[in-house]
Amino acid sequence: MRVALIFSLFLVGTGDLPASHRHSPEVEVLVNGVPVPRYYHRGTAYVEAIKGEVYAIRITNPIEARVAVALSVDGLNTIDARHTEARSGNKWVLEPYESIVISGWQTSARRARRFFFTTEERSYGAWLGQTENLGIISAVFFRERTHWAQRPMPGPPVVPLPVPGNSQAAPKEQAQADVSGAAGLRSQRGEIRVAPPAPQAENAATGIGDRIRHEVQWIHMDLEDQPFAAVNLRYEFRPILIKLGVVPPPITNDPLARREKARGFRELIYCPEP
Repeated sequence: MRVALIFSLFLVGTGDLPASHRHSPEVEVLVNGVPVPRYYHRGTAYVEAIKGEVYAIRITNPIEARVAVALSVDGLNTIDARHTEARSGNKWVLEPYESIVISGWQTSARRARRFFFTTEERSYGAWLGQTENLGIISAVFFRERTHWAQRPMPGPPVVPLPVPGNSQAAPKEQAQADVSGAAGLRSQRGEIRVAPPAPQAENAATGIGDRIRHEVQWIHMDLEDQPFAAVNLRYEFRPILIKLGVVPPPITNDPLARREKARGFRELIYCPEP
């Protein structure tokens, strides 16, 4: 049955080998092929989302072994749009020191549909009814398992070390939903009135865009039970980044701010002529 078969396999995409070896996993958001700036604030890495902009994700394997990477956007696997544990999810395969660019949601063995920044209401997650994890890009790296056995030495019997097993157990990821409720107001008669929500800035999410050609093939891999690295990037529109204190607010022509900077004298000798 195809579903059961795919569940244990991993996708291979087209990649390239960078000239210099990387030492840590790299996850970059690309717009027009250029990495967007990354901001760090209170232990979280942020990138700015621009509404309507098409983007891609470049992931890099930093080690000399083959790895499989579970890549999700908005909590949805980029291969099958499922929300699962990283260990059991379908993954992208990278050769040693390889980089690949994932440009969209993989919809078949030959096609994908582009990522683009949009609002929560117009996101792919909202269309699927999966809105608990919008605004996050996550990549979890698993190393391919190395099979080996120790050769007995001459002399007394030596019990060879066991070959590592193929346990599928993995710690479950606990996704936390950001739940916000409207404040209740009690009138003099005791009824509860729900206060209307205050206007808020739009939040960023990812849509499903134009179809592109992206051929893949399925292979089988035996992976280590635990990942060796994980990278999370949160993306937001600029007004939210300003509100969070990630980036400074823009300089405006606010009259009050202008008057606060007013000074009585400058270093001029005479009055200038028009």
